[in-house]
Amino acid sequence: MNVYIRYAVRETVSNLWRNRLMTIAAVLTVAVSLSLVGSALLLKQSAAQASTEWQNGTRVTVWMAASASTGEINTVRQQLASSPVVKGCTYFNQQQDYAQAKALLPASEMSSLTVADMPTSFRCTPVIPADAQTIVSNFMNQPGVYSVTAPEQQIREMDHTIHILQIVLLSLAAVLLLSAVVLILNTIRMAIFARRREVSVMKLVGATNWFIRIPYITEGFVQGLIGSGVAMLGVLAVHAWGPFNGAFQLSAADVWGTNIVVLIAGVTIGSVGSALAIRRFLDV
Repeated sequence: MNVYIRYAVRETVSNLWRNRLMTIAAVLTVAVSLSLVGSALLLKQSAAQASTEWQNGTRVTVWMAASASTGEINTVRQQLASSPVVKGCTYFNQQQDYAQAKALLPASEMSSLTVADMPTSFRCTPVIPADAQTIVSNFMNQPGVYSVTAPEQQIREMDHTIHILQIVLLSLAAVLLLSAVVLILNTIRMAIFARRREVSVMKLVGATNWFIRIPYITEGFVQGLIGSGVAMLGVLAVHAWGPFNGAFQLSAADVWGTNIVVLIAGVTIGSVGSALAIRRFLDV
């Protein structure tokens, strides 16, 4: 076993050095392709993160009539607290709503308003943006409620945009990954084709398929490992220099999770690509 391991290591190192130009080509192919895949995955995660932030920013306002009694206000408060489509609510009294209106409205309009004229309100966050319409329907006709408002058109447009963006980014990642597989397979196949006579001679003198195959699989593994390592640096660079801030900010765990996917994809593509490429040359 030790002899076989030493042989596999020696042959792997020898093959990598003898075919260093093809090795560099394979490594660069893995690095570029997986850098693009990793960047697409980062963008998808950022879109999902931004979607969560925007959802948290969606507000439905239940306006109570200025004449609403304390009992009516408490009833609406309890119904909102127990509603399965409401994530949470903040209550604004008349003084708080008056101060907010004063900051938003021109002085000419505020001159005719007093604190007593202002309604109280509940500023609520739906569980998901699509629940906003349900909240409007449930509370529009409740006793003491003057009106219920929600940015319905903006919510629909936001949901549609995020859905399309995530589909596009997932499709892009899938296409890039498929391209990486094809390019790496062809690169490794070209390298093995240059040594097809060596494989034939080993086969004719009695070497088993796995004895011939292992050094090539190990070679592909090393190429994939180095290429994915370079791609991981590329992903880190994209995250550091790209527009991943504000609502699109990703945590370190998200970034390293993406890099782990890139690493696994690289070594898998390299190993499996080598195994597939050597198969046709074992039939002699």
